[in-house]
Amino acid sequence: MKLVNRSYLTVRPKQAFWDWANPLEEDVSFAESDDVESNVYLVEEDFYDLIPVLEKNYKKIFANELSTITEDNTLWPEKVSFELFLEWFEFDYGSMVMDLEKSDLKADFID
Repeated sequence: MKLVNRSYLTVRPKQAFWDWANPLEEDVSFAESDDVESNVYLVEEDFYDLIPVLEKNYKKIFANELSTITEDNTLWPEKVSFELFLEWFEFDYGSMVMDLEKSDLKADFID
């Protein structure tokens, strides 16, 4: 087992996100109560205050979450703000990331 030098945020959509997303999805309809996986974002290793980490990263996280529904950013909200991020997503965090696999971690850069 390897200790990875990152902490993590998990992000899960709230109902406000699904209210935006559902009209764009033809085959499915989601609600906050559905069992939808959270996405995991690795962040700086040690932090003591969550808000600055969220403020630093929310735009990238928001864009990634929106792109899971549509990559057409003309359909995204016109004004993305930290307040909107807090309305649309719930999150959790932790400071320990362990890799249980023996193979090396690989990263693909998507920006």
